[in-house]
Amino acid sequence: MLYLLLSSVFAKASSADEETSYDTRVTIPAGTFIMGSDKAEREYGYRLDESRNSSASRRFQWFQNETRSTINLPAYWIDKNLVSNKAYQRFIDDTDTVAPSVDKSTWESYRLVHPYKTAQRFIWLNDQYPTGRGDHPVTLVSHNDAMSYCEWRGARLPSDAEWEKAARGTNGQYFPWGNVFDPKKLNSADAGPYDTTSIYRYNAGASPFGIFNMAGMVFEWTNTQCPKPNRPNAAIVKGGSWDDYPGVTRSAAKHCRPNAIKHVLIGFRCAGDL
Repeated sequence: MLYLLLSSVFAKASSADEETSYDTRVTIPAGTFIMGSDKAEREYGYRLDESRNSSASRRFQWFQNETRSTINLPAYWIDKNLVSNKAYQRFIDDTDTVAPSVDKSTWESYRLVHPYKTAQRFIWLNDQYPTGRGDHPVTLVSHNDAMSYCEWRGARLPSDAEWEKAARGTNGQYFPWGNVFDPKKLNSADAGPYDTTSIYRYNAGASPFGIFNMAGMVFEWTNTQCPKPNRPNAAIVKGGSWDDYPGVTRSAAKHCRPNAIKHVLIGFRCAGDL
């Protein structure tokens, strides 16, 4: 049974618009869920990546930090959709926040795989999102940018535990839709266009709670800071992205990114207490 309780943040949104509202909330009921992965799931993730000729996840033991446990959370709400460029535009128009952008020297200082040319199609010009990308998830937002947007809406970022429960449900399934990877249900390196797309395109991959794009598309900021002592100014991101292989898109997978980074692979959604 899907535990859906939808409401619009903005009162002016009509019921007819609710399913396509950028601010539709889904209530996640109180209770326990299985967080993290066991050895069998981690091995599945490693083998999926290796079947795509990618050995990085096993070589660097990316999935070994996914401690398996049963977590009890109070009820909360989380956005049904990723925050889109069009939704973020409202925030830009209403505040003095700098629009999502990154210059070449800053980008190159991140020492990422992607060249600056890749970042350019995501950059806002004259405080306007890129043409034709209104329904794409906003990217090039720092952790502080994401927190500020959520606070503007009277919300906050989800914790990594809240995010994971919303993504995989209560029984510890590997992906939002089940235990078997399906490249048609997400935007990833397997079958995606190697770019972001509309946040409404992959609804078949919805989570047990009816939440969209919690695997692939973009990694998502959480409000959980990195537990590694040598990463004091970093936060956990979850979900995988449009250039990732299957293992990284599992709901249990996670890694840390610097709070200040503005990355084309990282977006966010908001959450809140009930």
